[in-house]
Order: sequence, then structure tokens, then C-alpha cells
Amino acid sequence: MGDVFASAPFIVGKSEPPPIETDIPAEEALCPVISHDWVNEEYKHLVVAASPKALTVRPGQFFNLLCPSPDAGELWLRRPQSVYRIDDAGGRIEFLYKCVGRGTRGLATLKAGDRLNIVGPLGVGFHLDPSWRNIVVLGRGVGLATLAPISQLAAGCGVGVTAILSARNRDFIMADDLFGEVGTVVPVLDSDRSSDVENVERILLGLIAAKRADAFFTCGSNRLMQLMKRLARQHGIPGQVAMEQVMACGLGPCYVCVRTFEVNGRKELRRVCIEGPVFDLQEAVGW
Repeated sequence: MGDVFASAPFIVGKSEPPPIETDIPAEEALCPVISHDWVNEEYKHLVVAASPKALTVRPGQFFNLLCPSPDAGELWLRRPQSVYRIDDAGGRIEFLYKCVGRGTRGLATLKAGDRLNIVGPLGVGFHLDPSWRNIVVLGRGVGLATLAPISQLAAGCGVGVTAILSARNRDFIMADDLFGEVGTVVPVLDSDRSSDVENVERILLGLIAAKRADAFFTCGSNRLMQLMKRLARQHGIPGQVAMEQVMACGLGPCYVCVRTFEVNGRKELRRVCIEGPVFDLQEAVGW
């Protein structure tokens, strides 16, 4: 009680950032927008200048963004967005998001030169065990953005990646360039039925047989998560899942983002914003 959670806000590039204090998890900052472009008819790619504290974000963690309103009404709540790419050398962080509601439609109005108010880094991110040499990533939709930074994490640890990227058609296969830099990309599509669970299962079983699946990572699809969870349990493979959930505060007190998990045979409620958004795959019940 009484512990400081976030720093005082400052403007990136306009004022000296406070020193990085490891005992303060998050920070509020005004970040200049570097670029903001459509990647297809539904998704936008947002790049902002980041503070040293923001650049400490780990894959799987998120920021709570204060989106401008797209209309005459007010937006009372921030919108959580997982980080898509961390550019330490350039001092930038990137987001890839789907325009689906008032918050993201408002976010989509930002132009280069505008400022975006962000709070973070927040939540629990992914981790790699030093013994893992090859991992399998399985994502769909907005889950592709959440999983993308694993490519950076794997590259830094010398870990090979097979990324199975599921989408309606090739226009919605995203992050394949990032994963392609460190491993193999396997697109599976609704348009040719290759995204069917039965086919994805065949791919996963082949990777397991080839000893290219030391760990599983997934996000974005309940049916694919359940498949990966079952195979991981059958073959003794550790796994992590990034859960998607509507949030209000993003800091824990409101309990809006609670989901059910099964831990040691018992049902347990956990907050996605604080105890997650990354959880043990076998403990996730799904949605």
C-alpha cells in the first residue's frame, strides 16, 4: 500500500526523462508520432518515439493508450495495445492494431507529428528458457501483432522459430517479415482451407516429430489455442498464451479484465492486465 506505480508524465523529446527506476513498473509519457500507415483495409501500423523506460518493454507486455475521440463524444477509457516491435537503436516502439471500435478509430486519426499519451510498460510478457533451441509460434488476427516481438527475443537468444500465421487470406498475413528474419514462416489461410484445425494439427505434429518444438506460443484464436494446448499436454511441451481481453484501468484495481484459469485442478480468477496478459498455456481455459 502506498507504493508508487507510475512516474510523473513527460514529453518525449521535449523534456529530460526521469531516471529509469526499477521499482516503478510503469510510466506516463507523451510520445511523438513518427509514422502511421494502413497495412491493409483493417489494420494500421503506428510508430512513436519512445522514452528509455518505454523501451524496456518485453514482448507480450502492453501499453494503455489515450486515444483521441473520433466524434463529438468523449472516450473515457484508454485502450490496451500490445507492443509490435521494439526499436532500441532508433528509440521507437511500434503498434499494429485493428480499427474495430471508437477507440481504435480515434487512434487511427493521429498523424505524424501528433503526440500520443501512453502508460506502460504493463503486464507480464513472454519468456524463453535457456534450454530451448526451437520454438513454435501460432497466431491469428491481432494475435500476430502480439506474437511478433518473440522474433526479436528469439534472435537475441539464438533460438530458431517456426511461425504458423493464420489469416482469412494473404492480405491479412502480418509480421511474416519479422519472423522470416529468424526462422520459418508457414502461412495457413481460410481462403484455401489450409487454416483448418486438422491441417494445423498435422503441421504441429510434424514439427514435434522433427524435434523443432521445444515450446509453444499462441495468441488470437481460441480454437488454435485449444489445439496447441492439447498437443502440448500430450507431448510434454511447455507453452505460453497471450490472452486478449477488454480492459478498463489496465492497472489492476477495476477487475474488469478477469478471466477463469484452471490451476492444479481448481478454477481460479486472474486479471489479464496484472497477472497476464501472458499465461501458462495449460492453465488457460479459453473463451
